[in-house]
Amino acid sequence: MLKNINSLGFTRHGDKQNSAFFEEYLIRLLEERDQMGLTSLIHEIDALMITVDPGHSIQYIAELALMTPYHYLVTLESESHWTHILRIDLNSPDILLREVKDPNLRGIFRSLNEVYPVGAKKPNSRYMGEIIRVSNLHTVVKLQQEREFRFFSPDEVRKLELPGNVAIGKPSPYTHNIVGYLERQPGDLRVYSLGMSVINSEVQAAYETSKNLQTKLGIDELLLPLDHLATRIYSQNREVAILEYLSWTSYYFWGAYNIFDQNSSTNVTKSVHGIPESKSPAKVFTANNTPYFVNHLEKLPSPTETFVRNYGPRLHHMAIAVKDGERDGTENIEYVVKSIAEQGKGFLLDVIGSKEEGLKQIFSNASEHSSLIIEYVQRFGDFDGFFTKDNVAKLTEAAGVEEGVQQSFN
Repeated sequence: MLKNINSLGFTRHGDKQNSAFFEEYLIRLLEERDQMGLTSLIHEIDALMITVDPGHSIQYIAELALMTPYHYLVTLESESHWTHILRIDLNSPDILLREVKDPNLRGIFRSLNEVYPVGAKKPNSRYMGEIIRVSNLHTVVKLQQEREFRFFSPDEVRKLELPGNVAIGKPSPYTHNIVGYLERQPGDLRVYSLGMSVINSEVQAAYETSKNLQTKLGIDELLLPLDHLATRIYSQNREVAILEYLSWTSYYFWGAYNIFDQNSSTNVTKSVHGIPESKSPAKVFTANNTPYFVNHLEKLPSPTETFVRNYGPRLHHMAIAVKDGERDGTENIEYVVKSIAEQGKGFLLDVIGSKEEGLKQIFSNASEHSSLIIEYVQRFGDFDGFFTKDNVAKLTEAAGVEEGVQQSFN
């Protein structure tokens, strides 16, 4: 039986002014979603899909095994890809890490990288999107198609070598990400219909080395599951990207903050089902306030727009929560960052924030394998937000001077 859900009954946060268009269609789209029963049928994020270039998956798995709580589970081998399944537990999203076997393989996801000067340097390296658990796959797809959302056909899914039991939507024109739906009942195992299942000995060895190091450093118990996923988009696509994602999912608009110092805004969406971010991470959208072509007139900073022009619209970072508390007289986030930095992993800035403000945060350097940044965030006490305005301004500025973002255009 479908629950009565009011996706508009949540407190709005932030100071970002939205357009009349956004406010009107936010109401209309979420009311329609609730009335159709979609909100009740669509649940948490079950998995994240990431693709890397040939020869990069083992090193990336080793990196994630050190820097996050993820464990290597199994490898699914298909004709053109290895898909490595990484898992924390069934209460947190999996990672499906795809490695392209042939560097000359061309396809739709590669083409989304190749028109951008920095993105083209790693043509297969990109975050693809989320797989979301649904109660009834047929009904959800049918209802979404009635709303004019488009899906790859089963034959296209097979040719793309994506899981055959997942309905995959076409890439968003605003974020270039995809959304997939997987029918699964609570408590059932996650199964991805794709290729031969093997334990890759090289992957297993790299994973075990990193996990042993993580335990030796004493950070394994301090790293918690994913907290949020942050996508960067063009300024003109901010509102439509948010509305589109809310239409695909059962998330609501938590709110948005204007970051004047960096000429941008940070916009947060969360699950309506009252489940923690560790089970279904918040989805954050960051965009410039003004398009690039007025910067020479306004003399405003433009780190977010510059990132998108270099890499394309895409996921910018994955945030890992850090357990509240201290280790050896040092706040846990400081201990984690120091331990990882001593292994040679760089960070874009020092840990920012304070216990008095409610949280501390930091960005790692972008991974050479996926181009994704890892954010660590430690909340103190009952602080339930995602940032302070001062923190996010400093993080945005630091990401703006990261190597690659400031490169000139060809």
